[in-house]
Amino acid sequence: MVWNYLLKDIPNTHKLVTDLPTIPSAASTQGVLLHVEYNQVIISNDIIELTISKPEGRITGIRYNGIDNLLQYSSNQSNLGGYWDLVWNFPGSGQKRGVFAILEGAEFKVIVQKEHQVEVSFSRTWNPSLRNGVRLNVDIRYIVLLGSSGFYSYAIFEHKRGWPGLDLSETRIAFKLREDKFRYMAVADDRRRKMPRAEDRQFPRAVTLAYKEAVRIVNPLEPEFKGEVDDKYQYTVANKDSRVHGWICSDPPTGFWVITPSNEFRAGGPLRQELTSHVGPTSLAIFLSDHYTGRSAHFRLEDGEHWKKVLGPIFIYLNSAANQRDVALHLWENAKAQMQIETKRWPYGFPASLDFPKLNQRGLVFGKLMVRDRCISKYDIHAEGAYIGLALPGEPGSWQRERKGYQFWTRSNPRGDFVIKNIRPGRYNLYAWVPGFIGDFMHKSTITVNPGGSIKLGTLVFEPPRSGPTLWEIGVPDRSAAEFFVPDPRPEYVNRLFINHPEKYRQYGLWERYADLYPKEDLVYKVGVSDYKRDWFFAHVTRKVGNSFEPTTWRIKFSLNFVETSRTYTLRLAIAAAHYARLEVRVNNPNGEPHFTTVAFGDGNAIARHGIHGLQWNFDVRIEGRLLYTGENTIYLTQAKGGHVFYGVMYDYLRLEGP
Repeated sequence: MVWNYLLKDIPNTHKLVTDLPTIPSAASTQGVLLHVEYNQVIISNDIIELTISKPEGRITGIRYNGIDNLLQYSSNQSNLGGYWDLVWNFPGSGQKRGVFAILEGAEFKVIVQKEHQVEVSFSRTWNPSLRNGVRLNVDIRYIVLLGSSGFYSYAIFEHKRGWPGLDLSETRIAFKLREDKFRYMAVADDRRRKMPRAEDRQFPRAVTLAYKEAVRIVNPLEPEFKGEVDDKYQYTVANKDSRVHGWICSDPPTGFWVITPSNEFRAGGPLRQELTSHVGPTSLAIFLSDHYTGRSAHFRLEDGEHWKKVLGPIFIYLNSAANQRDVALHLWENAKAQMQIETKRWPYGFPASLDFPKLNQRGLVFGKLMVRDRCISKYDIHAEGAYIGLALPGEPGSWQRERKGYQFWTRSNPRGDFVIKNIRPGRYNLYAWVPGFIGDFMHKSTITVNPGGSIKLGTLVFEPPRSGPTLWEIGVPDRSAAEFFVPDPRPEYVNRLFINHPEKYRQYGLWERYADLYPKEDLVYKVGVSDYKRDWFFAHVTRKVGNSFEPTTWRIKFSLNFVETSRTYTLRLAIAAAHYARLEVRVNNPNGEPHFTTVAFGDGNAIARHGIHGLQWNFDVRIEGRLLYTGENTIYLTQAKGGHVFYGVMYDYLRLEGP
């Protein structure tokens, strides 16, 4: 996905590149050097030295800024250093969970060896006689450029026609850094801090909470972390915002950064959240996973299906600084400036693979999007700030579950104009959603993008779901539950970073606060009296009663001055996330049969993982007028699936429409 609109919103920090003393990029006098040895490959450019195992393709060493190796590495442990991995399965395996596998090459090749660039390949080909092997051809590439303070990596995955099926739950590149060096982590301007050590997460220094990723630190090596919760899911970031993250060493001042210059190869669209960096110290670039979506958006290749995709390139950027007052801030700002540079250079011109189209081989799509909602305006409205993107052909909203293809996104200007640049040739649908309106737009025609082509779509009109005038509404249709009431955590579950933080929903254990706030009676919301920012709990969860978790029923009370008993009213339920939830809606009769019910839906686990949103779901509830009263009415919303602490939904927006 390409986020063209973001560049205009970022302050110009390019001057920081020269503000920070770094090893001069012009220092290289010998060009990029390649040394091929029996069991390893060494690439250097007078700034960095990269050591890669041969033929496996695992990064075993990164020398930079006087540090012999930035990575934690031992040949006796498989999950150290830098490596590509995946979690996979195959239909009929009988295994409920996928199999973790580190991807290792079987053949090494030099692709480019020039003074200004070295590109090497570590590939493996699936042998059909190995029925239980990963049914993919994999080609992992590394690139070092002259004068570059870092290196690039990408991979080409292919499942050939005629091969048996394959499930992929996750694929990524991971880096395990030296714990004695890297203690400070940054994933966003307001999510930067010194982090606990990996040992602090282990018993008896910590106790595991509701799931293994979340621990409460009780006896840390450094007392400042005592009593805090650590959980890697507190540091997830949406694709649209996750372009640089990493770790900082204070002595000597050194930064290690994962820069993602484009999101075209990531799955799930602009709002999709993913892991970044976490205690280890670990940094990740994740291209595909089930996080926050679950099996509702699972990746599966059927028997005989052909699939090929280029993942990356990403850039691993290394920077250094003199002993300024706030070294961490300087290194972070410099990394953001480098991210801007990498983003503007996209698509790169130097990757050698023919599967990676260069700038002149890509296309462009532009147009204007308007919104037609006659209950708001008698004129069409400019779709300001709309998210507009291209993804594989599907149905409205299918982009959030799409995993196999590439996606290209932008945002419209205040007049609804949009331009999507640098599009790979192929067939796409154009999708959109507009903040402030529910529903999904999809252009009726499939779009074929040709190399170097430009497509003018003209004016497109989105008609969001609407049956009648708004009688009342709760929340804001923005595909998030962040506007609702998010409580403070219990004192024993605090992460101090998120105290008085705009993303306080990142705190652990907030689901337990529902029963604290509503110990006996469930939530009651009175339209015209209640304030959703204060009175609507951000997650509709179960209540713990003894050792069980019971369904809960929320009430919405409202008045109608007049009811058309022969007409139909509509309740719109926009759901920002769900986890094994089953919703029931009753009107003015809490004990009768539900007037609307869903099957159990969602398994994205966004409530447990502090996500505030996952996959979007929309339900339309038709209410016969005869069920409503002139005067006081009550709608009963029941989350009817009990049995687990994390079953529930997070609402995005609710609206009752008249006929």
